[in-house]
Amino acid sequence: MASVKNARRSPACVVVGAQWGDEGKGKIIDILSQDADYVVRYQGGNNAGHTVVKARGEFVLHLVPSGILHDGVRCVIGNGVVIDPEALMQEIAMLRSKGIRVQGRLFVSERAHLILPYHRIYDRLREDKKGFIKIGTTGRGIGPSYGDKALRSGIRVVDLYEPALFREKLRRALLEKNEIFRKLYGYKGFAFEAIYKQYLGYAAKMRPYVADTSLLLFQALERRKRVLFEGAQGTHLDIDHGTYPFVTSSSTCSGGAAAGTGVPPTAFSRIIGVVKAYTTRVGEGPFPTEFDSRLMEKIRQKGKEFGATTGRPRRCGWFDAVLARYSCRVNGITELAITKLDVLDGLEEIKVCVGYRYRGKLYREFPASLTAQLEAVPVYETLPGWMSDTSSARRLKDLPARAISYLKRLSGHLGAPVSILSVGQHEDQTLFLGRLG
Repeated sequence: MASVKNARRSPACVVVGAQWGDEGKGKIIDILSQDADYVVRYQGGNNAGHTVVKARGEFVLHLVPSGILHDGVRCVIGNGVVIDPEALMQEIAMLRSKGIRVQGRLFVSERAHLILPYHRIYDRLREDKKGFIKIGTTGRGIGPSYGDKALRSGIRVVDLYEPALFREKLRRALLEKNEIFRKLYGYKGFAFEAIYKQYLGYAAKMRPYVADTSLLLFQALERRKRVLFEGAQGTHLDIDHGTYPFVTSSSTCSGGAAAGTGVPPTAFSRIIGVVKAYTTRVGEGPFPTEFDSRLMEKIRQKGKEFGATTGRPRRCGWFDAVLARYSCRVNGITELAITKLDVLDGLEEIKVCVGYRYRGKLYREFPASLTAQLEAVPVYETLPGWMSDTSSARRLKDLPARAISYLKRLSGHLGAPVSILSVGQHEDQTLFLGRLG
């Protein structure tokens, strides 16, 4: 790993998923964290999961940035994240049980919004309601919490430390929520006192971690500290730029790093887009390059394509350059990290989607129309497979020539160089390629 330091030069770097999430950002962030001073989560909630495999075991993190696994790295949960206090405290307890020091290293934004019990129930009730669009959410209350935030009726972390204010905000929220639950869903609703006391208890446990994280990060950047910003899901789950409505409820793109942390966008000079060597997505929604059932099962098993948060099997398909090129544009991606190249090792030929045909027209750019996304027929470029193992490669020259050609082809389609390549789960199965493209 001697070349890791050379791979990082900017004091502020954003790592974003350039597909539908699950691209392997957790591993990439974990490796880059070795040379970071701060690692910052800027959106999402405990609906996302980063799986990191270390010598001391496997860690699945949902809220705490994976930088916590490196001594000396400080971790921040920004204002753009919605926080389930119970989930956060469970994660902290898990880390402590494995010998990871958390207090003094983890900081939670006082401006972050909270997930409350009624958000989780509302999420599930809406998803199961006949006649509503089924999104395929995790049922963790993420969307309803962001919904309250947008409606200006949300409850923030800082509100817990003003009991009178918290009492009034919770009382008003339950007046509305219980009415909706009873009349629209036939659900009994929630008792005020139980939630009020429970969340004051969480407030006491969370107090050592709560801070003005915008100020903390501003001061860190002024001191030229190296700050790594991590997105939780992928670009095409972004509330504005994703395959709406089959998206998450926050800004997953690089622009969300500024809004979700209180750091100015001028701070970011390096934006790494993470993509798999193929494509996956979880849940409902369009997926033009989805495999047939036979190849789906083969890739799913070899790539261990099951959700870190829910265990749901991921849908798998060929690499979609139209989809990923759009991500490069809206994120301003300066370089690519490509993961799971090894999963393609046994294929005789590999396809890359370079366009869509829809109602007699060829599309080279990703369409906004949901109907076009659902009905488009992918136009493929077919490349020869390398039919040999890549998982043992540790340098570029260890890779088969056809695998290198595949990487260069993806770089050419996306207009960004490949700087990092992952050929397996473990951190030593990572190649730093400079600027291959």
